[in-house]
Amino acid sequence: MKVYLDEDLSPAIAELLRQYGMDATSAQEVGNVQLDDRAQLAYATRGGRAIVTANVVDFIDLAHEAVASNTEHAGIILVPSSFRGDEFQAIADGILEALKPYHGGLRGLVVYIHRT
Repeated sequence: MKVYLDEDLSPAIAELLRQYGMDATSAQEVGNVQLDDRAQLAYATRGGRAIVTANVVDFIDLAHEAVASNTEHAGIILVPSSFRGDEFQAIADGILEALKPYHGGLRGLVVYIHRT
């Protein structure tokens, strides 16, 4: 599974995910800061990566738009506000746990992470 962290999450989380063998990158690492949400999702989709974001409301709207327009995305992983932004390990663990059932990827799906 390949993931791309939105700029609202620390690249340290991508580093932790890579330590667990996941193909992970972040907006900061690829120079995609200051892109709007739609552009971030499009970038992730082009790379076949599920986007991980704490921007829950806007990305739920984008998921609805994708359904309405029959547009595909590579998956959206939502980090709820119950996680503080500096809880890097807890967020990484939540991502890893949430992805376990999805061996074929998250294409077109929206998943919330939870504390493990």
